Amino acid sequence: MSVQAHPAPPRRRRRRRRTLRRVGLNALGLLVFAVMTFPVYWMVSTSFKQGGDILSFTPQFIPTSPTLDNFREAIGRELFWSSVRNSLIVVLAVVLVSVVLAFLAALALTKFRFHGRSAFVVVVCCVQMVPLAALVIPLYITFSAVHQVDKLSGVVIAYVALVLPFCVWTLRGFIGGIPKELEEAAMVDGSTRLGAFVRILLPLVGPGLVATSIFAFIQAWNEYIIAYVMLSSADKQTITIWLANFTTGTTRGVDWGTLMAAATLTALPVVLFFVIVHRRIAFGLTAGAVKQ
Repeated sequence: MSVQAHPAPPRRRRRRRRTLRRVGLNALGLLVFAVMTFPVYWMVSTSFKQGGDILSFTPQFIPTSPTLDNFREAIGRELFWSSVRNSLIVVLAVVLVSVVLAFLAALALTKFRFHGRSAFVVVVCCVQMVPLAALVIPLYITFSAVHQVDKLSGVVIAYVALVLPFCVWTLRGFIGGIPKELEEAAMVDGSTRLGAFVRILLPLVGPGLVATSIFAFIQAWNEYIIAYVMLSSADKQTITIWLANFTTGTTRGVDWGTLMAAATLTALPVVLFFVIVHRRIAFGLTAGAVKQ
């Protein structure tokens, strides 16, 4: 007597399909993650390799004999510390000015009704679509007319103009997502409008301020074209111009070990800044809702 196999119940088949879909998406995510992080890993690992290992035809994914000589040569290279100082001055000024102006503009766009508000939002979006290469020459001519060429202040103003539209757009979304009932409840309990703003709105918009500052920091720190065009003096160059000199200012080939070490050192401030401020993102999600 033969026994016929019964087909799997529909619920079991659906569960199996969901499991296969989840496994496939996870595998795809891991593949994308590996493709995106491998260049960073190769840069860091190369910075610890010796010259013979770097130029070897057999790739070495893990340094066999790590060395710090490449970092010593990069730090000891001319104009390294002055370039770091200039970049820090420019970046901190850009982050502070752009976040403050963007917060005030986003607050006005979200909380107040005025003529031209929609047109202003459209202009902000359109500015983001203009390619940077198309703005270099007009910016240079404009800043040359006001004597801001080859000055860090001119670079700061240019960077603020570039990152401000996106900062306004981002903070507008954060502020618009905060229920106005929270402020109204605080005012019903006796708080003033300023008190409700400081105790309720400001902590809740903290993650938006942190995300915006991270974006402004990365954009200002990594920007190269405007700094290269605007700054001609060696003592006023930023870290990206200094890093580009490894390939543009040499006649005897590229020292890849020192270049990778310099690139690793250049990336460290962005990582450190994110590590320092990322805790504020999680803190701000709940702080404003419980403060009295």
